[in-house]
Amino acid sequence: MPDFTPAVQDYAKAIHALEERDGEVTTTALAERLCVTPASASAMVRRLVEQALVTHEPYKGITLTDAGRALALEMIRHHRLLETYLAVSLDMPWDRVHAEAEVLEHVLSEDLEARIAAKLGHPTHDPHGDPIPSADLEVEPDDTRALVALEPGDRGTLARIADAEPEMLRYLSARGITPGAELQVVDKQPFGGPLFVAVGAETHALGGRLAASMRVRGA
Repeated sequence: MPDFTPAVQDYAKAIHALEERDGEVTTTALAERLCVTPASASAMVRRLVEQALVTHEPYKGITLTDAGRALALEMIRHHRLLETYLAVSLDMPWDRVHAEAEVLEHVLSEDLEARIAAKLGHPTHDPHGDPIPSADLEVEPDDTRALVALEPGDRGTLARIADAEPEMLRYLSARGITPGAELQVVDKQPFGGPLFVAVGAETHALGGRLAASMRVRGA
């Protein structure tokens, strides 16, 4: 794969995440995700078009090309393998591995990537439950649902938690709410209010933004 700058790699990864979340990608959404101005995002999108990593039609959004998607998935593989290595092999808390991986993903060689994967036994998920693309850049289908979409009485297994906010991860970890936990929605307040979720013998109030960052399987 050709060498791309860290900024280009970050944009490809962000576009992929927005495609997964929203189905379409606008310059405004991309700017918000990367905390840059819309003008900066527009300039970078033009650069990605020149590098054949995306297509961009006015009023129709931004779409990764096959090359752009391969770049995004390669960076996601680097990131999630590094998170797993830091957590499993170096005992780094799961609320710190994201920030470290954000830096290291840009300098990880293909040889070191392969060695880390082999050392870890070729893991399929990172510490937050996110799937790790295979060496062939394939990702298993996502069969999860956002916790916030569940209704009282629904049960499931916590599968994934967004990793970008360390405070959320520390809050959940302190309460034993980690991937693999069995849970049941006890109550749900309207208008974006909290969900009351039973995990083991405890019931926890989870705000709407926190519940939206968690995904459940089997509900």
